Amino acid sequence: MAYKKSNNIDVKKINKNIIYKYILENKKVSKNSISVSLNISMPTVWQNLKELLDNNLIEEVGEFESSGGRKAKAISIVENAKFAVGVDITKNHISMVLVNLVGSVVKNIRLKKSFSYSNEYFLWFEKSIKDFIFDVDINSILGVGISIPGIIDRTGISISSSHVLKIKEVPCYDFSRYIPFNCIFINDANAAGFAESKYIENNAVYLSLSNSVGGAIIFSKELYTGDNVRAGEFGHTAIVPNGEKCYCGKRGCLDCYCKASLLSDLSNGKLNVFFDKLNKGDKKITEVWDRYLYYLSIAVNNLRMSFDCDVVIGGYVGAYFADYLNDFKNKVAKLNTFEENANYVKVCRHHFEGAALGAALVHIDSFIKSV
Repeated sequence: MAYKKSNNIDVKKINKNIIYKYILENKKVSKNSISVSLNISMPTVWQNLKELLDNNLIEEVGEFESSGGRKAKAISIVENAKFAVGVDITKNHISMVLVNLVGSVVKNIRLKKSFSYSNEYFLWFEKSIKDFIFDVDINSILGVGISIPGIIDRTGISISSSHVLKIKEVPCYDFSRYIPFNCIFINDANAAGFAESKYIENNAVYLSLSNSVGGAIIFSKELYTGDNVRAGEFGHTAIVPNGEKCYCGKRGCLDCYCKASLLSDLSNGKLNVFFDKLNKGDKKITEVWDRYLYYLSIAVNNLRMSFDCDVVIGGYVGAYFADYLNDFKNKVAKLNTFEENANYVKVCRHHFEGAALGAALVHIDSFIKSV
């Protein structure tokens, strides 16, 4: 096997990227801390910092307290040097977020609009994005990440299928043809899982409990999408033999028993109202919730047995799950063959527009790796 030797240009780029990521992760650093922590010579640190300063990617933000000598300059990322737009397309609305280089949501909006595979919809889609970023320098926009409730093919240029949007084998270009930015497309559950990955130490399974059930698999902080980009379709694992009929045509799918609409349909489509009634002790609501958790505990235990890693509860239901986590852990623990507790069950950190955020973060992550 032949190995490619690194040249000076490669080494310089690697050093710059390492330094930039170090500043990003530590928020505020000194030149000396960079040199010592990364074992990079001070002249190399100075050279790379100058280039990052010239490109407006870092800035001096004051001084550290003196330990006896000259005060060290504090260096930080220019958080708003670049942005990415994240859009989550659903059946009845779109959500948009503007995200900066540290992954913070600068602003967001949700617009009601029923999806239709039509030129009129795509023109409205383009105008909505332009209106959303009207006050942002377009040169600072890295691109638009578009979250779709469906399967994107491995090439990233075609939507294989979306039951929610009722489309099949359509080009992604139809969605982006009018948008003057680089667009990437990602499955909504994968997008939300990617947004959670920054909080995951190593591996985890993300279970999305929205109006359909999906998920994402995160190995070493990276998404694993499988050979056919269908990994994480947990909603179509059968948990009840010959059970209820799923929209996919099979029976007993997890989606039939743990989709969020089973709960929201009992409260005029409003999930928050369902949980308000649950907390007030509504008998019917409590019975539905207990049944919901019964099937969910089976699914979570199966995921633990299959992947042997943390399971993160997300999606619409995940946003309300923290108050019920301890009780749910007890249910799951009773099913576990090897463990006496279920401390591996976590609740998502992003309770709002996680899919839109994750779609934007794909652009942010790509940019950071390229610096």
